[in-house]
Amino acid sequence: MARLKTLEFEPSAIALPQQMVRLLNDADDRIESFQFEHRDKPVAAFVPSDFVLAYQALVAIATSNMAAGRRFVEWGSGVGVVTCLAASLGFDAVGIEIEPELVDLSRELADDHGIDADFAAGSFVPNDEVDLFDMSGDFNWVRTDAPSAYEEIDLEIDDFDLVYCYPWPGEEALSEELFAECGSTGALLLSFHGRDGMKLRRRV
Repeated sequence: MARLKTLEFEPSAIALPQQMVRLLNDADDRIESFQFEHRDKPVAAFVPSDFVLAYQALVAIATSNMAAGRRFVEWGSGVGVVTCLAASLGFDAVGIEIEPELVDLSRELADDHGIDADFAAGSFVPNDEVDLFDMSGDFNWVRTDAPSAYEEIDLEIDDFDLVYCYPWPGEEALSEELFAECGSTGALLLSFHGRDGMKLRRRV
């Protein structure tokens, strides 16, 4: 049975290039505007990650050649910032987001900054893997009430070398189970855990 091996991982606190600073500043403005527009009816599970830490983690992975290849996917990509960061570092980056409004914002952000990243609307859980999850609980992050996005991008989970996600507390096991079940051998799962920072696992 496949399992996940936790890797020792301490990204260096490097300064961001000005291009990335401009991207993050612009993204912050767009996120603030989006949240204001939806203040009376917030979009479920939309909580931005730590983008600076995500960039530093992606740099560490890219420069050390820890990933077996350059295909990157973000599960629950929000406004697409981390996907844009990955694309700027040379990854073939795709963001999957279930909220169509956020997918539109992602594409606009990437286009306005000249970043070649793809975004797909739908669930990051493959249609034939929905039964992996007991959805009777009160989950905020994992949703399967939309078609899987993999058909749109013509790729499967095991085509990706690096998966990034920001699971809600209590839902970490779901992302780990999906990755362990469907990821390719040797692929990496990079996940953000709030105050606990980044965690990096390899499927073995």
